[in-house]
Amino acid sequence: MTMTETAPARAEPLPLPENFTSVQPGGGVCYRIELAWGRWRRWWLKRFRPGYVRRMAALRRGEADGAPHEILDPRDLKYCRNRCRCDWDPADDPFRRRRRLWFTHWGMAEMQLMGWPLLAIAVALAVTPARYLAAVPLIVLCWLVSFFRDPPRRIPTGPGLMVAPADGKVVDITRLEHDEFIGGPAVRIGIFLSIFNVHINRTPAESRAIELRYSPGEFLNALNPQSAERNENTWIGLEEESPPRRRMIVRQISGAIARRIVCDLRPGEVLTRGQRFGMIKLGSRTELILADDGDLTVEVQLGRRVRAGKTVMARYGETMNNVQ
Repeated sequence: MTMTETAPARAEPLPLPENFTSVQPGGGVCYRIELAWGRWRRWWLKRFRPGYVRRMAALRRGEADGAPHEILDPRDLKYCRNRCRCDWDPADDPFRRRRRLWFTHWGMAEMQLMGWPLLAIAVALAVTPARYLAAVPLIVLCWLVSFFRDPPRRIPTGPGLMVAPADGKVVDITRLEHDEFIGGPAVRIGIFLSIFNVHINRTPAESRAIELRYSPGEFLNALNPQSAERNENTWIGLEEESPPRRRMIVRQISGAIARRIVCDLRPGEVLTRGQRFGMIKLGSRTELILADDGDLTVEVQLGRRVRAGKTVMARYGETMNNVQ
C-alpha cells in the first residue's frame, strides 16, 4: 500500500459466540464458589441495603441486557462484563481502591480460597516439634500470592509499535503464508509463561476488538508445539484504531497446569496499547500474530524474555503509518 492509497474502512465487530458464556468460559471450582458468593451477596444487598442498590442503579451507565444475573454494582460485572454493555464511571465505583492493589482482581478468589488454608497449615505446623515443615506451605503461599501479582508497567509510545501481550520467553517465531483474519502473510510469535511469570495479558497496540472465539480443548504442556492447536484457547481478533487499520491476533492458550483463561473484552471495544484485558491462571502460552506486509520488523529473538505492555515485539515503518 502506498501513501496515496486509502486505508480500509473499519470492520464491523461480530457478536460474542454463545459458548463465550463469561469472561472465564472454562469455569472452574473457584469460579463456581465465587458465583455462589455473588448470589448470596446480591440477596443481602437487596434485603439490607436497598438505598445502596437504588443509588448504584441510578449511577449505572448502559443496559445489563445479556448478563446472566442481576447487576447491582461493579462487583457483579467481574465475570460477565463481556456479556452486557453496562458500566459505572470510575469515580462512582465503590471498589476502585481494590484496582490499585498490586494483585489482579481476577485472582482474589483463588488467593482467598487457597491462601488462608495454607496459612492455617503453616501456623499449625509452627507449634509442633516439626515446626521447620511450616516453611513448605509458606513457600507455596508466597508463590500463590506472587502468581496473581499485577505490577504497573510503563507503556512505550511511538507510531507502529507492537508490545508484548504477555510476560515470558519467546519460543516461536514463524512466518505464515496466509492468515484468513489478517487477510495475507503474517508472523506468529509465541510466548511461554512459566508458573513464576506475571500472567496478566495486555493489548499489543491501540486497537478495537473485532472478533472473539473460545475453543475448549486439551491441556498439553505449553512447551509442546501441538498445544497451540489442541489446547483450550481464546482467540482475539483486533484491528488498529487508526489507518491503515492493520489486523492482529492474540491467542491465550492453556497449559498442563493452567486451565483457566480470562478475557473480559466486549466486541467493538476500543483498547489502548498495553491495556489489561485478561489473564491465564498458572503456566501457559500466548501468541501474537501480526500482518507481514513488508513493513514489519520483528524486534525479538528466540529465547528473549519479554514483559507484557513493555517489551516492543515488532514495529511497522513510517510508510504504512502515514496512510490516511
